[in-house]
Amino acid sequence: MDFRVDLSVFRGPLDLLLYLVRKHEVEITDIPIAMIADQYLEYLSVLEQLDVDAVGDFLAVAATLIEIKSQQVLPRADEVQDELEDPRQELVRRLLEYKEFRDAASILEERSRSWQRQFARLADDLPPRGRNLAEEPIQEVELWDLVSAFGRIIRETEAAKPSSIVYDDTPIHVFIEQIRSKLLRRGHVAFSELFDAGMHKSTLIGIFLAILELVRHRQVLLEQNELFGEIWLVPRPDAAEPLDATSVDNYDHARPT
Repeated sequence: MDFRVDLSVFRGPLDLLLYLVRKHEVEITDIPIAMIADQYLEYLSVLEQLDVDAVGDFLAVAATLIEIKSQQVLPRADEVQDELEDPRQELVRRLLEYKEFRDAASILEERSRSWQRQFARLADDLPPRGRNLAEEPIQEVELWDLVSAFGRIIRETEAAKPSSIVYDDTPIHVFIEQIRSKLLRRGHVAFSELFDAGMHKSTLIGIFLAILELVRHRQVLLEQNELFGEIWLVPRPDAAEPLDATSVDNYDHARPT
């Protein structure tokens, strides 16, 4: 079977671009293309590790960034350069439009939570509806922060890879139980501590997916005390029911060799 990850949980290429702009505290209308393009490609390389067949939209935006970067470094005559539009203009327009819709959605979501806290529903006359936990965003620490941390883990592990490599096909729910056991014993666990030097890529991805599952199923919180600092996994005080193997079967496929 093929290994598949639903990259829709990462919200999309414009969300990543907006995250990078916010992280560097620059104006959307004045994006430093060279720096943003290089970092965007770093994140893209991590997503390709998860599912190379599902990054088409991300590749399209990456190609746009590279094209704009190339246009900016090409020499032009002064009189011609003045007549040309800023090559970032269309990308900025799309990004501003995306930000407007995302901000509106966030406001509506916050109003909904506030209304529910003030006006509890007295009767439930609606039919039960299942929750798609894979579509629920990660809170506290942005998911892109987690992807960045995972990228560093991959690079460090590749550098320390032993000469003899053993493929690991451990099911995702086993990694989930291992992480949860550490949390029960110690109260909190560092993200980087869950990965050992020389681990096979299939093991790295299995652990990473287990963390995503624990967060989406409201089993753990992710906390970061400072920008680019260590990410900590902490049990949620209002944790939902523990996961069982059937709830994560969709991830228990053959991982990349």
